[in-house]
Amino acid sequence: MLDLARRLGPAALLAALAVLAASPAHASPAPAQPARAAAAPAEKGEVTLELRRDGVLHVKETVAPASGTVRRTPITRTRFDDGHDRVYRLSNVKGGSYDGETLTFGGTVEYDVTGAVSPVADGGEELRWFPVSGPVRDAVVTVTGPGRVQNLSCFAGEPGAATACTGASVDETGATATFEQQDLRQGQTLTVVVGYPKGATGAAPILERRFELSNAFALNAVTGGSLAALLVLLLGGVGLLYWTRGRDARVIGSETAGAGTTGDWLTQVSGRGGGRFTPPDGVRPGQIGTLVDEQADVVDVTATLVDLAVRGFLRIDEQPRQTYESPDWCLVKLPGAPIGDLLPYERALWDAVFDGRDRVLLSQLHGSFATRLTAVRDALYQDVVDQGWFARRPDSVRSRWTTLGVVVLTLGVVATVLLAWFTSYGLLGPALIIAGAALAFGGQYMPAKTAKGAEALAHTLGFREYLAHASADDVPPDRRVELFSRYLPYAVIFDNVDRWAGIVGTFTGDGRQADHLYWYQGPAEWDLSRFADSMRTFTLTTSGAISSSRQFRSL
Repeated sequence: MLDLARRLGPAALLAALAVLAASPAHASPAPAQPARAAAAPAEKGEVTLELRRDGVLHVKETVAPASGTVRRTPITRTRFDDGHDRVYRLSNVKGGSYDGETLTFGGTVEYDVTGAVSPVADGGEELRWFPVSGPVRDAVVTVTGPGRVQNLSCFAGEPGAATACTGASVDETGATATFEQQDLRQGQTLTVVVGYPKGATGAAPILERRFELSNAFALNAVTGGSLAALLVLLLGGVGLLYWTRGRDARVIGSETAGAGTTGDWLTQVSGRGGGRFTPPDGVRPGQIGTLVDEQADVVDVTATLVDLAVRGFLRIDEQPRQTYESPDWCLVKLPGAPIGDLLPYERALWDAVFDGRDRVLLSQLHGSFATRLTAVRDALYQDVVDQGWFARRPDSVRSRWTTLGVVVLTLGVVATVLLAWFTSYGLLGPALIIAGAALAFGGQYMPAKTAKGAEALAHTLGFREYLAHASADDVPPDRRVELFSRYLPYAVIFDNVDRWAGIVGTFTGDGRQADHLYWYQGPAEWDLSRFADSMRTFTLTTSGAISSSRQFRSL
């Protein structure tokens, strides 16, 4: 007995202390703290589902006890297949409110659901809905429909769970199905599935395409074949446009024109053909440069400036400099020059350089010079049209086709986004993007020469061949300085300035090294042996001054 009392003593003491603590006579004088009670689950939820013949599911839910506000978040979207979601739409809410996401009500609420019925493989129809959301201790769902129940099932737990509900049954008539579920926790849902005969409602699920990159740009026989066909069609169209609109006019015999005229020019400059020291058809350097590459660019303006000096409209004076000073040149206006003989683009350049002054350092060509170069560029483009070499200004043609290409490319981007978002044919959009890019890029080659322009180009290429191979030995000594100076601007155009300037630098006068040219003056102790280096630096510096205006394409 003593041993038993010893073992029970602590337990009895703890029980006594518990009784004393619960007694009002011994209550603590401190104020009582309110209890933090968790939201209690509904004791019972009763839901009646009535499937009507039009496929609309009418839902009536009653929650007991009906104290407080009940909030539900109905499941309105589930995965249907790899590319679509199934959508359930709630409407006609009575006894509560629905904001598109949360259903709020007191004790009883009614609403309609569209999209809860879908056909099944065996030819029947299936009703699927989520009538009860936890927490609720005891839920009962009754389902009636427009036909006899063919089969039924139910699941409880997290959305998408495959755990069977507490109970499911059909009455003896086969018209009413009853589902039961106990202890449905917060975040859990009861799903009921009821099968009906084919044609019971004729309804179909509401499907919305789900955007996924893997689906939007799916590569299969249809999309791949369509992409290939579209690319062939679009790129073929771009090629056809170039073939019909962008090619130079064909000239019979033009391929051999250059070879024949080269020999003629060599005969002329050597004194055996009348001594005409002019390029084919009297074409000037800036014109040739624009004709060859269809661009009024920096080198065309640089060559034109040298050409104006060679032809006696200005003189280029190289300035003396110290070891670490940058080279500079003074452009000097020559009095009595026949300014009226200048072509419009040459006159525009003349005005841009001198701008009311008689001389200017190359390093000081800025300000109004840069703004006036716009007129030089426009006049060059207009000149090749006036010559009959192009039907339209090459820059306008390039701009028009490039703009069209950018528009097509932009449409391709928009089409890609729309196709990817709403269909699985997103791969077709890049075909437009590629075609637009090809059109924008190909627009640079769309200016087409006329027959006259193509013939002039053939002669020009022959002239370029002559410049690449002619030597001083082919020209009488008394004509060398004039001829090679006259052709130097063309050598600038054809990127052959080092060779021609080097040849000019070897010329002598009166048996000694000449110290200047009639159009190029060097500083003290300068002679023509330094002309090649001076000319190379001058053309680079001049091109830099012109490039800084941003009016011309750079070298």
